[in-house]
Amino acid sequence: MMSGKMKALIKAAGEPGAVCDLVPIPEIGQREVLIKVKAASICGTDVHIYNWDEWAKNRVKPPYVFGHEFSGEVAAVGENVSSVKEGDFVSAETHFVCGKCIPCLTGKQHVCSNTMILGVDTEGCFAEYVKVPESNIWKNPPGMPEDLASIQEPLGNAVHTVLSGIAAGSKTAIVGCGPIGLMAVAVAKTAGASQVIAIDKNEYRLELAVKMGATATISIEKEDTLKNVSALTNGEGADLVCEMSGHPTAICQSLKMAANGGRVHILSLPEHPVCIDMTNDIVFKGLTVQGITGRKMFETWRQVSDLLHSGAIQIKPVITHHFSLEEYEKGFELMREGQCGKVILIP
Repeated sequence: MMSGKMKALIKAAGEPGAVCDLVPIPEIGQREVLIKVKAASICGTDVHIYNWDEWAKNRVKPPYVFGHEFSGEVAAVGENVSSVKEGDFVSAETHFVCGKCIPCLTGKQHVCSNTMILGVDTEGCFAEYVKVPESNIWKNPPGMPEDLASIQEPLGNAVHTVLSGIAAGSKTAIVGCGPIGLMAVAVAKTAGASQVIAIDKNEYRLELAVKMGATATISIEKEDTLKNVSALTNGEGADLVCEMSGHPTAICQSLKMAANGGRVHILSLPEHPVCIDMTNDIVFKGLTVQGITGRKMFETWRQVSDLLHSGAIQIKPVITHHFSLEEYEKGFELMREGQCGKVILIP
């Protein structure tokens, strides 16, 4: 087994920011895998932790290494590991599930009652090495670019959100064009949506949405969102609305812009309870509202890997910046400003 020190990005204390320092290389157990990280991408969750907002204060326990989206090469395996070997190119499902609760036993591991998350509840991947249970490893196809392989986890969120309901031929609205929202634009387009309407206030990201396949964009600070969606859909509303912003107003508008009998899929995580008009905006419209969390294990991973490896989906434009791990402050500042797509850190 490996020993020694490694570079890592540490959430050192209960305050904004992080520190790049040396920490011990993780020791692995009998059913664990040690991975040399080749690329790690910054997620919105990481920004919450970096900013030390209310969610982070109530969830994470510094000091620890954070980060959860990555690709890398297997460096060592536990003595009871049989499905991967040293040298394999891998990524990982970041939700560690118990395998014993009713959701796990009935094929719904993505809503495991006892989920722990890599880099949130455990030591993460903003480091030279990360350890992961064998059961969470996903083997990547040979030749997949390391940066693309590192964003399969968030792309899985987008795939799960869009493909859990109607997509082919549908009028689809993506509300919130952060990195996962931008990926959802590409997924909807690839899945055959007749329209993909991207909605945000950030002009930089609306321009990226067009590169990802949006057929129309709406700037909420310059245009009337509901009137524009109505006009674009011949007054019918969107058949599928994917809510990715977490803003209370956007959530309420998502319900209102949906077509009668349509679907609203909510991936976002509002910081506070949201007041909605359930009677008029859900019940009388006959909407199906579905909460989306994580990825189906491992159905979504297979979809993501095959979409990328086949070239069926063009996701590269969402990756806008690469930095060394030591340049993490540049990456997090771009994320906080919203002047980027996906930011990749290279340990």
